[in-house]
Amino acid sequence: MDILSEILTGLRSEGIITGRFTLGAPWSFVKNPVNGAPFRIATENPFWVRVRDAAPVLVQPGDLIVLPHGDEHIMSSAPVDDAILFDKLLVDMGICPLPNRPLAFRAGGDGPVTDLYTGIILYREHRRNPLLNMLPPMIHIRAADITPWLMSTMKCFIEESMACQLGWNHAAACLADLLFVHVIRIYLQANTENICGWLRGLSDGQISRSLLLMHKEPQREWSVDALALAVGMSRSRFTARFQQLVGESPISYLTAHRMYIAAEHLAAGKCRISEVAAKVGYNSEKSFTRAFRRWSGVPPRTYLRSSPVAEMQL
Repeated sequence: MDILSEILTGLRSEGIITGRFTLGAPWSFVKNPVNGAPFRIATENPFWVRVRDAAPVLVQPGDLIVLPHGDEHIMSSAPVDDAILFDKLLVDMGICPLPNRPLAFRAGGDGPVTDLYTGIILYREHRRNPLLNMLPPMIHIRAADITPWLMSTMKCFIEESMACQLGWNHAAACLADLLFVHVIRIYLQANTENICGWLRGLSDGQISRSLLLMHKEPQREWSVDALALAVGMSRSRFTARFQQLVGESPISYLTAHRMYIAAEHLAAGKCRISEVAAKVGYNSEKSFTRAFRRWSGVPPRTYLRSSPVAEMQL
């Protein structure tokens, strides 16, 4: 298995929130930051989206946008500098979203209507996710660049999320995983010159193999010497090349990867802390606790008690 497949295998959503908004111009609202990756698909008429301080982007019907970092953003029928908070819009309309149910409503004026299908793929520690944090604030895939397979997945997702038949939430989450994998593939193929971090490391056969080794065997007692030997490089050449391409030292990358895996085990709640420590290469629970606290800001026991997915709305 290649390193990208290895990481994508671990990129499984913890849930999904979906909705359909029928919006007549003029309309606009601000979405607060979320712990997940929102995506939007529109039909009928275009809309505008502005992420943080970037310039507004026109999204045509059939286009797909994904916000890998879950940043605050404004969506509107025309470019605006400010808008009503989405939560306040719902309150003003007397709408109370129900858990595990798609949110559907009609709002705005009497102008051209935009049908907006929307969702949030929920990921724990999404800002530390090794793939998500390498991506830009927004990925915009135009309708002309969407493959037939991706279009089919998008249609299936919309149908599943809105039909609410038995098992719809699980089916929609699985489709969202597939949707996200195809978005990543299209983005990487179109942006080979702009990628950075470990994604850039994939361009070098030996560095890519070292990344795969760390991902496949995080519990192994890796050292720089052992990694260099495993990929057929001298210690100094391997260290310099890894730093140049990935942007950090091999051990720094390995530690961050181990902590991300540990966070997943802790969130699952099926292992004792000492067992989690062993799974990521630590013989001492004390040493693991120090490393985890530096990475997450809280000790493992506190993290273990935290809610697996924060409450959020579309």
